[in-house]
Amino acid sequence: MNKNKKRKHRYCYGSLIALLSLMTCLMFGKIACADFDSEQTADTANHSDSPLPAADFPEKVLSEPEFQEVFQEYDITLMAVGDNLLHMGIVNTGNQSDGTRNYDFLFDGIRDILANADIKIINQETILGGNQLGFHGYPKFNSPTEVSDAIADAGFNVVLQATNHTADQGLRGMQNCIDLWKTHPEVLVAGLHDPFVPAALPEPNIATDAISGSDSAQTPPDTHIPLLEIQGCTFAFLNYTYGPNSASVSAAISDQMDMLCAVNESSRRIDFTTLNPQVLADIALADTLADVVVVCPHWGTEYADTPSSYQETFAMQMTAAGADVIIGTHPHVVQPITWITAENGNRALCYYSLGNYVSTQKNAKSMLEGLAWVTFHVSESGVSIAEERTGVIPLVCHYSSGPVRLKNVYLLENYTEKLAQSHGIIAYGGVPFHLSSLRKWSDEILGSWVLSADTITTPQY
Repeated sequence: MNKNKKRKHRYCYGSLIALLSLMTCLMFGKIACADFDSEQTADTANHSDSPLPAADFPEKVLSEPEFQEVFQEYDITLMAVGDNLLHMGIVNTGNQSDGTRNYDFLFDGIRDILANADIKIINQETILGGNQLGFHGYPKFNSPTEVSDAIADAGFNVVLQATNHTADQGLRGMQNCIDLWKTHPEVLVAGLHDPFVPAALPEPNIATDAISGSDSAQTPPDTHIPLLEIQGCTFAFLNYTYGPNSASVSAAISDQMDMLCAVNESSRRIDFTTLNPQVLADIALADTLADVVVVCPHWGTEYADTPSSYQETFAMQMTAAGADVIIGTHPHVVQPITWITAENGNRALCYYSLGNYVSTQKNAKSMLEGLAWVTFHVSESGVSIAEERTGVIPLVCHYSSGPVRLKNVYLLENYTEKLAQSHGIIAYGGVPFHLSSLRKWSDEILGSWVLSADTITTPQY
């Protein structure tokens, strides 16, 4: 990223400056007193009652000492997890004996990491479409609204809601989900929203318009860019999905769900190989409003651990438009992390896919997932990414079988072969599962970007 915008700096006077200030004042005071006593003695000898001229005082006594404000550098940290993919085994894990539902357990394995992050992003893969519609798994998901409580209580402040399952319960489910998140104003929602209403124009003022020479006085339109201010810096979060699991999309759905791919306005067919021009317009606008632009596309080929050509093309276009960080979801497996440099010099950090966060899928590689960690360093010159404290923490989703229930999410560094041999995927999915395989996939796909938990919990200042 290459941002040099002015931002709201935080200044402080250090103890050293305060001490120097005190010493300077004391020194000036002594000089003034000494000179005054000398002049007073001479004046008394001459029997003169006239006051001493100001010019006789030392110049330093008459001028205020100047101090330069010192900028206190600091970090802002961002974490993100992938698809919160709630199959029915996970839905049923939250059932309580008294008939209620609770999903706090979803985040037990990463609470220490959540406590150390300023910005916390989760991709809510399945629609929270309203409990009255019933709970459903694949292929037409609907997950309990209580999941939103667990997300908010865990401290997530950004939720991504544009996925290929957003429209699984139709417009009714989408609107129910929008209304649900309004009960959690502390959580910023990206990708799903009420239909945008053009800003109303004021009544024309003929006299004023004639004087100003303008055709009409227009109210600046609502930008609709989700913004979050953290410690004096503004972050924009944009979230788009390739589509709603169909070859076309209705205007009513795309009015509320942000589309990644271009849509033919006449036929409503989706062009999966062409980026929606609105995406680039949004990024360019967000770049004028925020210090950091984070773009979260729902894209890629399921179960492919390398990005597709269109992912690479879209990422380059987003970078050129002004994206600083790109965090992808959807393939259900992790994909590489890389820096992207556009021809215009713009640079972005791209996580092509974080994989799942939780699921009960039967693909062994889908149990390895990534937690993105980005450290933004704020100095007097602007915001930059601290590369030595930026990367990914590999996670392992662990569930049981008979019945299928989510047990926990582990850091790969803490996972054991004994746990691997107790994983429900062995019986439920009929596949082998070993710690050595997880480590091999992590090394091959994530490579040198892997961070240990100690890296992010060690204070830097």
